[in-house]
Amino acid sequence: MNAAAMADLLQATLHKLYWNPGTQIMNQWDDSLTVNRPGENYYYWWQAHAADVILDGYARTGNVAYSSRLEHLFHGILRSNRGTFRHQYYDDMQWMALAWLRAYDMTGAQMYWESVADLWEDIRGGWNQHMGGGIAWRKNQLDYKNTPANAPAAILAARLFQRFGDEADLAWAQEIYDWNKRTLTDPVDGFVWDGINRLGDEKIDMDWQFTYCQGVFMGAGLELYTCTGDSVYLKDACRTAAAMKNRLCDSATGMLPDEGIDDTGLFKGILIRYLRKLVEIYPEFELPAELIEQNAITLMEHGIDDTGRVGTDWRMPPEGSIQLSVMLSGVMLLEAYASLQTK
Repeated sequence: MNAAAMADLLQATLHKLYWNPGTQIMNQWDDSLTVNRPGENYYYWWQAHAADVILDGYARTGNVAYSSRLEHLFHGILRSNRGTFRHQYYDDMQWMALAWLRAYDMTGAQMYWESVADLWEDIRGGWNQHMGGGIAWRKNQLDYKNTPANAPAAILAARLFQRFGDEADLAWAQEIYDWNKRTLTDPVDGFVWDGINRLGDEKIDMDWQFTYCQGVFMGAGLELYTCTGDSVYLKDACRTAAAMKNRLCDSATGMLPDEGIDDTGLFKGILIRYLRKLVEIYPEFELPAELIEQNAITLMEHGIDDTGRVGTDWRMPPEGSIQLSVMLSGVMLLEAYASLQTK
């Protein structure tokens, strides 16, 4: 089965097993008739990535079923979040804004743009001078700064500049990126650390080495390269991609690591999205396409069960219940690979 057909299968499984017609958002598990299991939090940011995955399917197929599904999800998230897209976590809002900006670009629906504008206003308010600048992780911990709350904001600001030409947005993108590079990037090889001052000790969590942080920093550099043509941003992205492979991938197979469940279940998929962007912008750099292909082929041959589900380890089929975050990463991988096969 080719990648497009397999992406169709996973998209169908995602909708069948996770979509909740009552709440109009995605359930967090594939075996539940409710959004949450008892005692669980509501993972707002997973819904943003569900929107992005729906947009992947729409971009690939042009099938209006995806755009209809997206509209239902938009209103479902709005209801579930008490009538607003604003949230306690700045990084979560950034993902929601990125999804709705893409939705606006693809559909032209004004409601998506209005949500982006409102979110971007709130996100900018997270910038402060604790730790020398940067956007805070969440509103009740303004002195903890991390890559997840800054690199996606730089992506958003750069895309807003590309879309509307406001120089203030470009300035935001550059300032946020510069802070992230200066504060949370290893000067030796370009590997990106997660955060600083989480415990109030001004220390960097250097042992938190995630695929996610590499992906979003690469993505921010690529968007700024698109905005400015400055090759430094492209070189940064390539350097971080190489460091990611050296530190996190299996040296023999190129497989990305099993990073577990919950939020980390989304990390590989996010990395794949920006590896795909690097292929698009700089195809001469072969590493990103090779990693996508190696991981996708392994997933298709070994990691999908009879129902079309994927697990945290793309080398083997899943067992037991599968979280939405984990399933979304698998769909992102096959959508990325399918897009490469059409080039």
